[in-house]
Order: sequence, then C-alpha cells, then structure tokens
Amino acid sequence: MTLYRLSAVAMLGVFTLTACSQGNEAPRLMNLRASQAGPDEFSILPTGPLQAPPDFNQLPAPTPGGSNLVDPDPRAQAVSALGGRVSAERTQGIPSADAGLVQYVGRQGVAEGIRETLAAEDLQTRRDGAPRVLERLLNTNVYRQAYEDQILDPQEELRRWRARGVRTPSAPPAD
Repeated sequence: MTLYRLSAVAMLGVFTLTACSQGNEAPRLMNLRASQAGPDEFSILPTGPLQAPPDFNQLPAPTPGGSNLVDPDPRAQAVSALGGRVSAERTQGIPSADAGLVQYVGRQGVAEGIRETLAAEDLQTRRDGAPRVLERLLNTNVYRQAYEDQILDPQEELRRWRARGVRTPSAPPAD
C-alpha cells in the first residue's frame, strides 16, 4: 500500500510540474527540444577565402554592420542553384516582370495584415488542438491533431476529381 501511495504522489508531482511549465508560451507543433543555452550551429557559416583588392588606395569606407565580399549569402546561392536571378532576389518590392501577376492575384482585394491574422488564428488552432498537460507528459506530436479537420484525404480527392472528368496524375496507393 505504501508503494501505491508513493507512486500516486510522484505522479501528482509530475502532473503539477508539467501543468506549471511554459505558462503562456505558444505551443510547439513538432515538440523540438531546442534549448537556447548554447550557440545555434545553423547560424555559423563558412566564409570564402580572403581576397586582396586590386588597388589598396581605392578601398571603400567601412560600413558598420555591412557585408564583406567573402561573407556567404545562402539565399543568393540557393536562387542561383535553382536557376533564378540573384538580382531579382535582392530587389525590394515587386519586380516589374511580376507586376501583372500581382495585379491579377489581388483583383478582388488584399487583406491588410494577413500574416498577423493567420499567425493569431494558427496559434489559437494549436492551443485548442490538444490537452497541454498530456501533450507534455507523453511527448506527443500535436501537429496532425491540431490540423486534423483541415487535412485532405488524397484518395478521396482523387476520386472526386476523376468523377468530374478531370485528368489527374497517378497517385500513391492507399495505405
């Protein structure tokens, strides 16, 4: 009987500590155990080899917080590797080549602050998605549970579009 009481008290303590932790923090969907105790290994980028300028007398004035010629630019490298134009990636605003597309997409109006609205709705969906105490205690992934009512059944969609006579590509077999 003593072992039973001891285990009940231990479980009650675990539940209490779990319920008190991370009070009003946004729920993390994938339950990653990222701690901020050390450096972020993804922020460390290798630099290119040092280069000497052609003329040391015509160097530009240093800019605090500016970039260096040998600083890596992962975005530009990705754009270039995927066949894009690096100059288009660096421009602010909408490139002139895309102005027609942007105008067509916004033909029925554009909601101001849509990113903030979606972020708030997403946070509320995740908070309503699962009981927080059990999520932490059992270390479960709540992503699928939080968005379960918004997930499409690929086989059902395939049948629906084929019934309408729409040509569809093949799909993976159902599990």
